[in-house]
Amino acid sequence: MPIFKNALILKQLGIAIGIPFGIVALLLGLASGRSVYALYGLGLLAALLFFTWLFIMVVYRGKYDAEFQLDAQGAVCRTRLRQAKASRIVNALAVILGLLYGRPTVAGAGMLATSRQEAAITWSRITRVKCRPKEHTILLRGGWMEQLALFCTEENYATVEQEVLARTAHCERNGR
Repeated sequence: MPIFKNALILKQLGIAIGIPFGIVALLLGLASGRSVYALYGLGLLAALLFFTWLFIMVVYRGKYDAEFQLDAQGAVCRTRLRQAKASRIVNALAVILGLLYGRPTVAGAGMLATSRQEAAITWSRITRVKCRPKEHTILLRGGWMEQLALFCTEENYATVEQEVLARTAHCERNGR
């Protein structure tokens, strides 16, 4: 799944990265008045975003490589083997370097990222299903922070949608 071309992924990136960086940029711009140093700060924010994009394009080839499994218990999403190996290396480096340099936030982010290599949701926990046939995506939502996106191919979308809707007949549905 291309990371920077999927509407759902872009929306989630906008919420997770765009809002915090937007607030920081706004506060930096408002608090600094007409100081030239504010431009340096904004430039550093832009450089950080650019180098993050470049890192994703080089290390992950700009794609989220995931596989999904639907069974009698629920849906499971896991990072595919090749990308999981690269992610484990990056996450381990974040943990080690964070600990070595006394940056617990960096170490914690590495540990948190490692824990999200596989996510699952049981059919009984799903409260809402959002089908996006044009994007071949099905979004499953459970509790407050519990969600899972099933990225399908054009060929298997109808089959996966039918299976999900049959198993979640008790749920609120959107987007059909």
